[in-house]
Amino acid sequence: MISALKRAEVEGFTIRATSRLFRTPAFPAGSGPDFVNGCFAVETAWSPAQILEHLHDIERSFDRSRKERWAARTLDLDLLAFGAVVLPDHDTLKSWMELPLELQSQAVPKGILLPHPRLQERAFVLVPLADIALDWMHPILSKTVAEMHNALPDYLTQDVVPLS
Repeated sequence: MISALKRAEVEGFTIRATSRLFRTPAFPAGSGPDFVNGCFAVETAWSPAQILEHLHDIERSFDRSRKERWAARTLDLDLLAFGAVVLPDHDTLKSWMELPLELQSQAVPKGILLPHPRLQERAFVLVPLADIALDWMHPILSKTVAEMHNALPDYLTQDVVPLS
């Protein structure tokens, strides 16, 4: 699927960049087999809500069920960011960014949170994202992908292994 996306304009999306694919430990730790993670950047006239709905449609086509938060899944597509847009607002996003891990698995947001509230903590996001968007600036943290990636402990990034 990713190789096709590298060359295609897909239903309102123009693919601008794709990362390598990486083998990463399941999150949360011990919750299942390793994952394959990657990122791609698109250009589109769609709204974040339209993009997220399209991603969920793709997940459903791969038999993804969203009955339990962080449950095993066949496919997980996330909208990480939309330029410098913050949704729903700065304070709400900041509160989700600061949510303790034990509550993250239980709390479900009422709407879209952008950028993804924990992308700055996750090597399985930042390593692939660094392939395509080193200079993207987090609109709340005022840090680039490179800075967030470099702030991660080595033990997290060394578990993110390129597949090719």
